[in-house]
Amino acid sequence: MSYRLSDEHEELRRTVAEFARTEVAPVIGDYYERAAFPYEIVAAMGRMGLFGLPFPEDVGGMGGDYLALCLALEELARVDSSVAITLEAAVSLGAMPIYRFGTPEQQATWLPRLCSGEALGAFGLTEPEGGSDAGATRTTARLDAGEWVINGTKSFITNSGTDITALVTVTAVTGQRPDGRPEISAIIVPAGTPGFTIGQRYSKVGWCASDTNELVFTDCRVPEANLLGERGRGYAQFLSILDEGRIAIAALAVGLAQGCVDECLRYVGQRVAFGHEIGRYQAIQFKIADMAARVHTARLAYYDAAARLLAGQPFKKEAAIAKLVASHAAMDNARDATQIFGGYGFMNEYPVGRFYRDAKILEIGEGTSEIQRMVIARELGLPA
Repeated sequence: MSYRLSDEHEELRRTVAEFARTEVAPVIGDYYERAAFPYEIVAAMGRMGLFGLPFPEDVGGMGGDYLALCLALEELARVDSSVAITLEAAVSLGAMPIYRFGTPEQQATWLPRLCSGEALGAFGLTEPEGGSDAGATRTTARLDAGEWVINGTKSFITNSGTDITALVTVTAVTGQRPDGRPEISAIIVPAGTPGFTIGQRYSKVGWCASDTNELVFTDCRVPEANLLGERGRGYAQFLSILDEGRIAIAALAVGLAQGCVDECLRYVGQRVAFGHEIGRYQAIQFKIADMAARVHTARLAYYDAAARLLAGQPFKKEAAIAKLVASHAAMDNARDATQIFGGYGFMNEYPVGRFYRDAKILEIGEGTSEIQRMVIARELGLPA
């Protein structure tokens, strides 16, 4: 199987790489240190069409595919992960559920704005006591006079509290299944709906220029027509969304890992120790060689998963493998890059300092490494 990019994909990759180098890199450190959301950068990404990359033109998208999104994420994360995760969450968690499961009316209402980057969508899944056990959802939604009445709390929700956030799709228990387990559905809640409150904005170790909040729903009422997809299928819907999202997160992780290589190659040609540029020392060369090998392996893993998705083939196992391998590559490369930079690697003025802070969440968000191993094991036929 050839993984040579098409001319169109290669042109997109170069365009986003140039944007990341010239427009993001010079300013993102300031946003990061202030923990400020980069509205100007997001607006520029919207004008480029990045938020509409994998969606067809008839819903307001760019007519590209999921690999195009992944390539954009890799090049953005090569410079900064806060910007990359803003795009990833807006597309794969905000807009994609509406595209996959929404009614024509829901798609017409939301997708043009989401695809243009004029508005952001979020996905409210995680809860304070849920974490990886997403099936233990405690948020509830009951029908009353043609409206869903929602009560509960969601945690760690990306893109949920910005000035341009338009909606959050939340999972909630809407009843009980015949087997006694909770019936979980997905419901669209527009921003500004009474009873929908943006809670605390988290102070995070990394991804400091991205928006992450707690959400609180107190007798929040939305029309019954805001149900997304089939009632009781919310759990299955979000699992399928996460399968795709894991490929995107893998691409983002590859970008961070590659960014570590890029920064180290620049630094070791300038830093002198014991009378020589440190790039001449074999200990440094071997470290960078290992970093490059991790990037190459992880990139092939996400290319393979994306190719299977685009071909309509099963890709659950390959997506989990890609996410597992790529997130570990990012963490390992960030640690090694920090070691190569020495004391300077511990300073936020250098990109590797941000990379180190940003890398760990990749082993946690959108499915921990332990969850990825569970998925892989089950796909191999091992008992649940």
